[in-house]
Amino acid sequence: MKTNRLLLLLIVSTYAVLGVLYAAYTPPWQVPDEPAHYNYVRSLAENGAFPVMEMGDYDQEYISQLVGEGFPAHLPIDPITYEDHQLPLYYLLATPVYLVFDGALLPLRLLSVGLGLALLLVVHGLVRILLPEHPPVALLVTALVAFVPQHLAMMAGVENDALAELLVAASLWMALRYVKLEVGGRQFLVGWGLTLGLVLLTKASAYVVLPVALLAVWLRARREGQTLGWMTAQAMWIGLAAALLAGPWFVRNASLYGWADPLGTLRHNVVVVGQPRTAEWIAEYGLLGVAGRMVQTTFRSFWGQFGWMGVPFHAEIYQGLLLLSGAFVAGFVGWCFNRRRPGVPDLPPDALWLLVLSAALTALLFLAYNATFVQHQGRYLFPALGPLALGAALGLTWLFSPSAARWGVPAWGGVGVVLVVWKLVGQGPSLFAVGVAFGL
Repeated sequence: MKTNRLLLLLIVSTYAVLGVLYAAYTPPWQVPDEPAHYNYVRSLAENGAFPVMEMGDYDQEYISQLVGEGFPAHLPIDPITYEDHQLPLYYLLATPVYLVFDGALLPLRLLSVGLGLALLLVVHGLVRILLPEHPPVALLVTALVAFVPQHLAMMAGVENDALAELLVAASLWMALRYVKLEVGGRQFLVGWGLTLGLVLLTKASAYVVLPVALLAVWLRARREGQTLGWMTAQAMWIGLAAALLAGPWFVRNASLYGWADPLGTLRHNVVVVGQPRTAEWIAEYGLLGVAGRMVQTTFRSFWGQFGWMGVPFHAEIYQGLLLLSGAFVAGFVGWCFNRRRPGVPDLPPDALWLLVLSAALTALLFLAYNATFVQHQGRYLFPALGPLALGAALGLTWLFSPSAARWGVPAWGGVGVVLVVWKLVGQGPSLFAVGVAFGL
């Protein structure tokens, strides 16, 4: 137990150091959408009122000039206000930091680093609930969440992603405790509802936990043999607490943007004239061409494509990451079909369904967003990073089980040999990728 705590402390401390370094050394405004989020905080702090999404808040030509020239000092970021439709909670938390430090960028970035640190602790606790007999798995999941380079970079910027991911993880933690019958009284239901209310006030991509909560109620009712009336009462306590907390904001938005647009997204879609649209890309590149670009860019930007998508890794790094990702996927598939190996952990079926639903809904939201706008950015999948990291960790535990390793070692060695031959006879992958294969 003491060793596990020390390892957790090492992971969290290393994350904190790296996060502070990212926050300090990433050039100003070189985190995607950071100027727009910063201007939201500034508007709230200096005007004492939430901004309103209006025509003129998005200027594609000016944004392209800023990004292309690296945000030079003589070009102000003040006109970049296309995030004015966002939900308010993160900006309310950031406003005191802005006021205390007179609008300095670094303290606001460090707020996100702190939220990311809290995320790691919640993720660790979530996995310990699922697998109390396998503490190393919780440590591995925490490390995977902590050290994905693109995730580190995003957790060190002025944006609402860190808070959204923290609340998603907290909501999943509460749902898992609920289906395991550890809690369930009225006080817990109200607390869970208030947590979901905070989600409603943070970011729409975090709304995936709302169907997860309903599924959790149904799963528990099935396990206990409860009636439809009992399920309705449970859901009502949760929903009432969430509605009381978040309802006033949606009433405010409805009065501004219309009752059909409580999130302001329809207004946003009208305002962002000039943002690349998927239909335009399909007309230019074809459906398969757009799909290929989407897969490649999403993969690369999930692991690391920094700045405003303009600072990628070298190609050989992506080749190695592709092999590593293949190992994660192969291991997870093996775990799914063969979990009866000594030392390989197994998840409770109800918990597995909750995590699968959360990850699947995040992926569907990503696809739906890209059906309208060209946003092939892997960071939009980060609300599912906890479940994805757990899947990778379970896959690794399966791969390292003795019987799986007997064929896994020669299989990866064979991949390495094939890559070496390919490299010798043609334009094969880099030596780095070959080394990753043999390393695996």
